[in-house]
Amino acid sequence: MKSLLTEDGYQDITSRIEKLSENSKKGWGKMTVGQMAWHCQYPLQLAITNKPNSSKGNWFVRTFFKKSLYNEKPWRKNLPTSSLMKTADEKDFKKEIAKLKMLIDDFYAVRTRDKWYPHPAFGVFTPEQWGQLEYKHLDHHLKQFGV
Repeated sequence: MKSLLTEDGYQDITSRIEKLSENSKKGWGKMTVGQMAWHCQYPLQLAITNKPNSSKGNWFVRTFFKKSLYNEKPWRKNLPTSSLMKTADEKDFKKEIAKLKMLIDDFYAVRTRDKWYPHPAFGVFTPEQWGQLEYKHLDHHLKQFGV
């Protein structure tokens, strides 16, 4: 599984993002390309800020869903998403894609840090799992828009 914490994964994602445009057409789902760029920012911000939390995650989610976040099997289309990552507002593509690129760079820059705090919903991840999760999420949405 590719990881956003490796040079190969980072280069793959950043080069594919460069292929997006305001006119990129979605293959599934309800989001516009600007909304997708906004949507992809939250998980990166969560990992980058690396704030301590007391959460060990939801047992059901950890048991039945967590491994699918970072394994080789692609996510199915139209999966439900957290309300924190949904918007009905139109988003400016150029502004949101610039923020997304910056966050991807920031995430890659912290790849060697020593301490990674648990995800508030999914609990503890190794650095490798964090990188695979972030790669897989971005890959899923880039495929959604044909890149």
